[in-house]
Amino acid sequence: MRQLIDAYLDIETTGLSRSYNYITVIGVYRCQGTNGELIQLVGEEVTRGNLVTALRGVNTVYTYNGSRFDLPFIAVSLGIDLATEFYHHDLMYDCWDNNLYGGFKVVEQRLGIHRRLRGIDGFEAVQLWWRYLKGGNQNALAVLLEYNREDVVNLKALRERLAGW
Repeated sequence: MRQLIDAYLDIETTGLSRSYNYITVIGVYRCQGTNGELIQLVGEEVTRGNLVTALRGVNTVYTYNGSRFDLPFIAVSLGIDLATEFYHHDLMYDCWDNNLYGGFKVVEQRLGIHRRLRGIDGFEAVQLWWRYLKGGNQNALAVLLEYNREDVVNLKALRERLAGW
């Protein structure tokens, strides 16, 4: 019997407007059983084709607030509606069902999900991108990618915690 592939997805952008801003990083953490693979599309790698390839074989895409942010942003930017191509499960609503409100970082803290990078949020992620893009700051890019990695890996941890809640 073939095991299903789950994907935990999070994007980083240059801002909140789907019309004026763009995606800088798409993080996809593909999991099949106990095996996980991280794929990060960065800058010019953020294309419809690369995203479709990263999600090949995936059954369910998990996000946090993806119904309102990530998936609509991807739809406008890349012209693909992931909610129609895949089963999409927004873990934010599961959190709400369990009286866990706030942003993803707040929920992580309440559930004891570890995050190595502290004090970085979406606004700082934008600043890190600009430091990399305009100044060639490779450390800023490394921090941004680690921030995105923790987001997608912690989505899996969140799903597991909620299952036992």
